[in-house]
Amino acid sequence: MARRILLVNPNTTASMTDKIAAAAGAVAGPDTTIVTDTSRDGPASIQGYLDIANSFTGLHAAMRRHPDADAVVVACFDDTGVDALRCATDVPVIGIGEAAFHVAAMIATRFSVVTTLARSVPGIEDNLRRYGLAARCRRVRASEVPVLALENGDPACTELIRAEIRAAIDEDGAEAIVLGCAGMADLMAMFAEEFGVPVIDGVTAGVALAEGLVRMGAKTAKIGAYAPA
Repeated sequence: MARRILLVNPNTTASMTDKIAAAAGAVAGPDTTIVTDTSRDGPASIQGYLDIANSFTGLHAAMRRHPDADAVVVACFDDTGVDALRCATDVPVIGIGEAAFHVAAMIATRFSVVTTLARSVPGIEDNLRRYGLAARCRRVRASEVPVLALENGDPACTELIRAEIRAAIDEDGAEAIVLGCAGMADLMAMFAEEFGVPVIDGVTAGVALAEGLVRMGAKTAKIGAYAPA
């Protein structure tokens, strides 16, 4: 069964869309077409509550441009606007943060998250509690690498992320690592091989889960919280 999965970057940085598209294409099945879109209205990166709020309009508009999508993956680790989009469509809408947390919880008893800036940590911790997975997460660690710095391929940024992964394994007792930013998608395989533990990127997790939901014929509930306005 052919599937069209819409991968939306809710920030306005096109180079990040290219990076997450490559990660999605590497995991998507042969019958899946990945369609990407970049927000045209919002912040250049999403790092904290204000950026999240300012991204909603552009994100919603991006989804409306693709009414033929069988599922939507929102490529922001904060799961920006996911609940709102679920109210606006009946196709599955997957946030890459929620996808990565659930995958980590299915392959390890405890995991840690390595994200970008410290101001992103409270929102990620809020999401873990809301999803019922806070007890499985040992710690959310900030590498203090800004999102847009990940676009430059600076080895110093990679070293900061690497140091937090090592600390998560040694100090937190993490059995798996979740990379807490879509801009880290290209680092997953390298770090998994280097550290010998599962390293999970939310983009690939989100695409894999979206494919499965479409194959199941699953739709978003339209009674209760996700009922249309």
